[in-house]
Amino acid sequence: MSKALNGNFTSKVQAKNVRDDLIGSGIPQENIYIEDEQQVIRVMIPTEERREIEEIFDRHGVTY
Repeated sequence: MSKALNGNFTSKVQAKNVRDDLIGSGIPQENIYIEDEQQVIRVMIPTEERREIEEIFDRHGVTY
C-alpha cells in the first residue's frame, strides 16, 4: 500500500536537491510532487520505504 510522506522545504534549491536524491535512490519521478506555493514536497511510497525517505529528508534539512 502506498502512502504520502510530506516534507516542508525552505528553498527551491533545497527541493531540487531532495528530488534529485529521491530519484537517485530509485523513487520514480512520477511519485514526487513539489508544491512551490506551500513549500511542500510529497512522495508517494510503499510503507516499507518510509525510513529511507525520512533519511533523505533529514540529510537535506527538510522537516516532516
